[in-house]
Amino acid sequence: MAVTAAPPNGKEIILVVDDEASIRRILETRLTMIGYQVVTAADGEEALEAFRRQPADLVVLDVMMPKLDGYGVCQELRKESDVPIVMLTALGDVADRITGLELGADDYVVKPFSPKELEARIRCVLRRVDKDNLGGPGLPNSGVIQVGQLKVDTNKRQVFRNDERIRLTGMEFSLLELLVGRSGEPFSRGEILKEVWGYTPERHVDTRVVDVHISRLRSKLEDDPANPELILTARGTGYLFQRIIDGASGDGG
Repeated sequence: MAVTAAPPNGKEIILVVDDEASIRRILETRLTMIGYQVVTAADGEEALEAFRRQPADLVVLDVMMPKLDGYGVCQELRKESDVPIVMLTALGDVADRITGLELGADDYVVKPFSPKELEARIRCVLRRVDKDNLGGPGLPNSGVIQVGQLKVDTNKRQVFRNDERIRLTGMEFSLLELLVGRSGEPFSRGEILKEVWGYTPERHVDTRVVDVHISRLRSKLEDDPANPELILTARGTGYLFQRIIDGASGDGG
């Protein structure tokens, strides 16, 4: 396990977790060449130790590993951190990939994968969760939107209900920000994948990435996730946020 000291200025830390030494070497070399600092771990237990010693900016996480698999690592990380997680999976069953998303992963890449594809996924996820990436199209200048008891602060990228903070991952917040910023406007799953995940229309990707993230958002924001009142399903299209009427944004006045 390679664990490094505090990162140089401006270098984001990527934790690469895979039990195949060849994959660790390839990713460490390529990611280092394009400017990241890389920490590696060969199994799930090493991964958690490495992360707790030196928190990463993003985790590339293999699913099938000894001691503790990627699902277990993802669950443990989500108990203590909102760090972006991109899962690597060689599993053929789409349901197995969706499991990682349901446990809190932000995206996945299927093995065998192109290193360039993984690099693109890493760049996109880091860009979307960048805390300096403030505001969005259609959002009030104040950066604060009040919908009933829910407050969305796009400047701090935080969400509160009755002044109690609700923990969202960076991608969950980016998805919410897109929907809230154009409330009442339906988005197709393809549009959401393009706007939030950076997937272009010609690239085939399972749209259930969107469905799982919507489900995760509803479970955190809705009083009754089975009968949502905020994040609505647009029949035959995709999803939309309930239309925010005048006076519902800003400080709630």
